[in-house]
Amino acid sequence: MAEYDFDIGILGGGSAGLTVASGAAQLGAKTLLVEKEKELGGDCLHFGCVPSKTLIRTAHVYHLMKHADQFGLPSVEVKPVDFRQVAERIQSVISIIQKHDSEERFCQLGARVEFGTPKFVDDHTIRLNGETQSAKTWVIATGSSPAIPPIPGLDKAPHITNKDVFSLDRLPRSMIVLGAGPIATEMAQAFCRLGTTVFVVQRSNQILSKEDKDMADQVMNVLREEGVDFYLNASVVSTKDLGNEREVVIRTGEGKTVSLKAEMILVAMGREANLAKLGLEDIGVGFDRKGLKLDGRLRTTQKHIYGAGDVTGSYLFTHAAGYEGGIVVSNAIFHLPRKVDYTFLPWCTYTDPELASVGMNEKAAKAAGVEYSVWREEFKDNDRSLAEGERVGKIKMLLDEKEKPIGIQILGPRAGDLVAEWVAVVNGKVKLSTLAAAVHPYPTLGEINKKVAGTFLSEKIFSEKVRKGLKFFFHLRGRACGVQ
Repeated sequence: MAEYDFDIGILGGGSAGLTVASGAAQLGAKTLLVEKEKELGGDCLHFGCVPSKTLIRTAHVYHLMKHADQFGLPSVEVKPVDFRQVAERIQSVISIIQKHDSEERFCQLGARVEFGTPKFVDDHTIRLNGETQSAKTWVIATGSSPAIPPIPGLDKAPHITNKDVFSLDRLPRSMIVLGAGPIATEMAQAFCRLGTTVFVVQRSNQILSKEDKDMADQVMNVLREEGVDFYLNASVVSTKDLGNEREVVIRTGEGKTVSLKAEMILVAMGREANLAKLGLEDIGVGFDRKGLKLDGRLRTTQKHIYGAGDVTGSYLFTHAAGYEGGIVVSNAIFHLPRKVDYTFLPWCTYTDPELASVGMNEKAAKAAGVEYSVWREEFKDNDRSLAEGERVGKIKMLLDEKEKPIGIQILGPRAGDLVAEWVAVVNGKVKLSTLAAAVHPYPTLGEINKKVAGTFLSEKIFSEKVRKGLKFFFHLRGRACGVQ
């Protein structure tokens, strides 16, 4: 039996890698964790989820300050934003969370942490900082980076990505956002609320292209009312550095050429897996532009090498990375054959209002050829939503032919929290009658979950057939008011 330095080695100290390292070390495996950056935590902590949600909250508070009169309060004269103070707050939040993702903590768990740029020299061994380290099992969890499209002139026109946007030394007067996915949309709204003039350029005919168009359009309409300018069905022809400004020339769906000028360009046009320079070609690990080629157990073409997180090319979410890390631990440490199942993986875009989903939306159901019915409730009919001044949004419940939930989409205040109840419902196979009968506190936004289930059931409970049966058995006499 071959002897290796470690039982398991993990490349990448982001959400997936940290999950595997924590689990493996605590289960008694001799564990090596390698991170190329100077600190653990990955993109989510330093350039993604944590800083973006911190910025979004700051922008939300500033937006409320500017609209105090809508809540019966005196109008407030707000000062311009000093982005250095915003960036300092973002960094302070990161620093607090960093302690949980520190080298010291993982050492206490039993994992050895090394920093540097690794490269495989064979399928069990890497070279790191001039030395070799071998492991019986490897996990590639190196994450992803912003994709920079081959737009003419972009290489010479200064631009930023999510790697830079949270550490700006001042608020840009204007910004052109290339792309309209979750990152682009969240940042467009946040910077617009802080005082930046924002233009969004999107290739397709809707923002948030994976979402149902009716939901995405409502998000866009809110942002448009707040001042964000959208160009849909638009292709970028070229970019140019004009000194104090950048120019982006686009071609609209009608064939018109439009020149946009702004102080800053934010590129948010997708992600690409960090797989270059790992030496995967030399050890027989298959991958393409999307990511690693994996089986259902997250094994690469070398069965003792696994992949988790953004390198899977599947669902680029922090919670997906954590879930995949758990799958790897089951297979690599427990040796229990466990496969990934993304059927009811939730996600959320943190605009205001938020857009959260679990399971299939209409777009996915149609693509899969699944027959479904849709049940809706509006937030304008929810008492707590009205009390908080929130009138935009709705919940959509998709049921299959057997009247089982196959997907929920929620557009509304704190939708990311509200969808959690549905995560439990669909994963626990809870009946809609159970949800509808459960007592929810009043007044809460969560009542909308109960109401949409109750709306579906009410058509059965209060049907003509039921009324006739009750009348026959219990001699009920019918309506006391109105037309009989």
